[in-house]
Amino acid sequence: DTDKDEYKRVFYTALYHTMVAPSVFQDVNGDYHGSDFKIHNDKSYKNFTTLSLWDTYRAAHPLMTIIHPEMVSDVAQTMINIYKQQGKLPVWHLMGNETDCMVGNPAIPVLADAILKGFNVDTEEAYKAIFNTSMLDERGLDLYKEYGYIPFDKHIERETAAMTLEYALADWSAAQVAYKLGYDNDYNYFKNRSKAYKYLFDASTGFMRGKSSAGEFRSPFDPFRTVHMGDDFCEGNAWQYVWLVPHDVKGLINLFGSEALFVSKLDSLFIVDGDMGEEASADITGLIGQYAHGNEPSHHVAYLYAYVGQPWKTAQRVHEILTTMYDDTPSGLCGNEDVGQMSAWYVLSS
Repeated sequence: DTDKDEYKRVFYTALYHTMVAPSVFQDVNGDYHGSDFKIHNDKSYKNFTTLSLWDTYRAAHPLMTIIHPEMVSDVAQTMINIYKQQGKLPVWHLMGNETDCMVGNPAIPVLADAILKGFNVDTEEAYKAIFNTSMLDERGLDLYKEYGYIPFDKHIERETAAMTLEYALADWSAAQVAYKLGYDNDYNYFKNRSKAYKYLFDASTGFMRGKSSAGEFRSPFDPFRTVHMGDDFCEGNAWQYVWLVPHDVKGLINLFGSEALFVSKLDSLFIVDGDMGEEASADITGLIGQYAHGNEPSHHVAYLYAYVGQPWKTAQRVHEILTTMYDDTPSGLCGNEDVGQMSAWYVLSS
C-alpha cells in the first residue's frame, strides 16, 4: 500500500510486463510448429514459446505459479513436448526454435517447481525429460560428468564457471523431483552433482574461479575484471558469481569458513568499487558496489542475509533496489527487461 502515484505506476507497469510472455504459439485449431520443424496438433493444452529461461526461472516463473496458476500446467506440457521433439528440454525457446542461448539447464528448475508445488503435470514424463536432458553430452555436460566441473582448458567455449554453477542448481532441482518420485539412486546422484560449486571455490581469495582439468585455478585473477563471452563467467564477474549457490546456501557459508566471514563478504559486495575493464558485458548494469541488479545472476543475492539471521539487511537492500533501480519513465529499468524477469523481481519484492 502506498500513497505515491509513482510507485503505483511502476508496480502496475511491472505487473503488465510480467504478462507479455511466454506467448501462445498455436493456431485456433490446435496446430503449432514444433521444435522438430513439423506441424503438430493438440487441443488439450496451450502451446507456448518465448521461454527466456536463464532469466525467468529466477522470479518470473515462480511468480506465475502465484498469480497465473492456470498457465503453469500448459507451460510444463509445452516443455515436455519440446523435449520429445528435440531430445532435450528448452534452453531459450523462440518461435518454435531452440536458440541454445545462455548457459545451464534453466528449464529444469521451472519444471521441478511446477511438480513440487503440485500442479497438474505428467510427473513421469517430466522426470524422464529432466533426467535425459541432464545426461546429455552437449554444452559441456560431458566434461561436467567426467570432472565434476567444466575445465576451462577442455571446453571450446568460455563461461565454464558459470556453466558449472548453473548446472549444479539444475541438478539440485532434478534431485528434489527424483526424491519425490522415490528414485533414491537418482536423488543421490543428482544431489552429489549439485555440489559442483565446491570445485570452483578458492578459499585463498573467497571467490569462484575457473579451473583447469589439472585442478589449477586460472591465473592471473582479478575478481572485478570481466570480458564479454571471453572469460569464465557469463555476463558477470567473480564478485557477482560467488553467490550463485541458491540451492545450498549453508554449503556456501561453510566454504567461507563462518557466517561472519560470509556476511562480511556479502556486505562488501554492495560497497566495493573496481574496474570491470573495457570488454565488460553491456548487460552488467544497475550497480550497487558490484551487485548488478540489471542482470539476473544477482537477483537472489539481497535475500541471502535472511539465511544468516540478518533479515533487516535484506529489507534495506531490497528497498534501496526498489526505489533506485525502477522508475516511471520510459527508461525506468536499470537493465534489460529480459522477458519479464526484471519486473517479476519487482512484483515479488514489493
